[in-house]
Amino acid sequence: MVQCVHTSVHALHHQVRAAPHGDRLAHHGTHAVASPSALFRRLETMSNTSETTTRPLPPGVTEADLDNALAAFAAAIGEEKVATDAQFLEDFQDPFQVPGTATNVPSAVVSPMSTEDVQAIVKIANQYKIPLWPISRGKNNGYGGAAPQVRGTVMMSFRNMNRVLEINEELGYAIVEPGVSWYDLHDAIEAGGHNLVASIVDIGWGGVVSNTLEHGLTYMPYSIDQASHCGFEVVLPNGDLMRTGSGAMDNNPTWPLYKRGLGPTSTEMFMQSNYGIVTKMGYWLMPKPETYMPLWLRVWDEDQMPAVVDALRELMLDGTIDMRPQLSNTLCMASMLTTRAEWYTGEGPMPEEVIDKIAKEMGLGRWMMRFALYGDEAVVDHNFAKLEARFLQIPSVDLVGQKHGKEAWETLPNPHERVQIGVPSQDLYKMAGWSGGEEGGHVDFSPVIPLTGKNAIAAQKMMREMCAEAGLDFLGGMLPINARSTTFINVIAFDTKNPEQVANAYALAKRMVAEAGKRGYGEYRAHLSFMDLAADQFGFNDHALRRFNEQIKDTLDPNGIIAPGKSGIWGTRLREAGFPQA
Repeated sequence: MVQCVHTSVHALHHQVRAAPHGDRLAHHGTHAVASPSALFRRLETMSNTSETTTRPLPPGVTEADLDNALAAFAAAIGEEKVATDAQFLEDFQDPFQVPGTATNVPSAVVSPMSTEDVQAIVKIANQYKIPLWPISRGKNNGYGGAAPQVRGTVMMSFRNMNRVLEINEELGYAIVEPGVSWYDLHDAIEAGGHNLVASIVDIGWGGVVSNTLEHGLTYMPYSIDQASHCGFEVVLPNGDLMRTGSGAMDNNPTWPLYKRGLGPTSTEMFMQSNYGIVTKMGYWLMPKPETYMPLWLRVWDEDQMPAVVDALRELMLDGTIDMRPQLSNTLCMASMLTTRAEWYTGEGPMPEEVIDKIAKEMGLGRWMMRFALYGDEAVVDHNFAKLEARFLQIPSVDLVGQKHGKEAWETLPNPHERVQIGVPSQDLYKMAGWSGGEEGGHVDFSPVIPLTGKNAIAAQKMMREMCAEAGLDFLGGMLPINARSTTFINVIAFDTKNPEQVANAYALAKRMVAEAGKRGYGEYRAHLSFMDLAADQFGFNDHALRRFNEQIKDTLDPNGIIAPGKSGIWGTRLREAGFPQA
């Protein structure tokens, strides 16, 4: 049996703290909602806006029209599902903005309970030209959280539409509503006694549908190239209902099994777009393997990181590694375990000698890779031998891990190792507190690069130098999308109590978007505050892609009501009104 990784890493579960930000909106009914009279009165001063002290209104919408729309929403889906009080709306903003500075604040929240509710809301929104911003769980932290792109938008929260509608063990899939969290899906699998596991994200409070639609990354074999989704039910901008792929045929049993249908494939159109609202989704589940072997590779000499990346690509291409590894530099890994202040309280980026101290004392190395093997024990042993033979050719690298059977997965002490076998938790949320503790935050910059050592070292050099110029720490990591490409994510951490540092971090992220664009690297997902800038980098043939996206938007959504500005896509009505704004 291979020895387990260094105790300080293996015992992460005992070192991390509870998540500083709870899911305060898990149950809509625990918060104040609008009474009938409240739907028609001017809101009190919004505590989360400094631009104005008046009620936020959508562009081109009068106060009377907004009141009439809210009354129509309440009549159609129930007054208890429409909320307008300022305290409740505070949750629908970027959680890492300096308090009191947000301007892209909503005017109300509607909480549908069914697909029919969604259709009714969309039809009313069209009548009054009210923009809607759908969210699943609202936990897109690092990319804008639950905030809308446009001031005065009505949020559509799916936190109460959270049923796991079906789990099929024979064919290995689930069908879920958009409010289902990773906890919900895991618990439904366990409650049904299914011999299945779901590929999940690091922090369990997020949404299965929303993460999928954002091209979010999970870790198990079915996650490669974001391949787990199959079959969407979508409410279109006119309120019509359609199903993608085989679901377009009545009673077709392959809807959650076969990603295509007849003719053009429409499913991908609804990912990272604003062409419709997904109300059901198929999600593929993996049979529980006989053996699960979480692995840790440490790189003690940072100059060897490119060689590790090249070896990783080879091992993914030949199928030895059939899952999504996570590579993190020292500070990125340390941020999941400790805070910056525990190591250094000086100004500017953390000195190299302090980073070396962290790497050694915490047993992290200068880069650490988290990954795993799955399958029959003989296959796992064979593939582990291949990993040793390839990775241990590289100087200053070690590789450790331990095999586990099904009975051990739920109680593994290391939350990283639980994540890779589908067991959700909040334990890895500590990263947000690297700078500022419980009042820390981060903005994420995440371009896609070729999975080669040459590109990895070039991207790291760019990000590290730009962080140093801005006086901020470099927290970097790679999450391969497939065997040929990887995201290179820079977690730009800051203290939300320090307005200058927050502004500096967001400005740095924007500079990185533009600089990466010059080098041909585009983001795989973008923060609300620079979605338009990120989209602008895709400029081939005078931005032919953007013009194509706008044509689709104008055809499907002539009033521009669904998530205006999402991924840099604006309808004609708001483009003519001056959006996107500088």
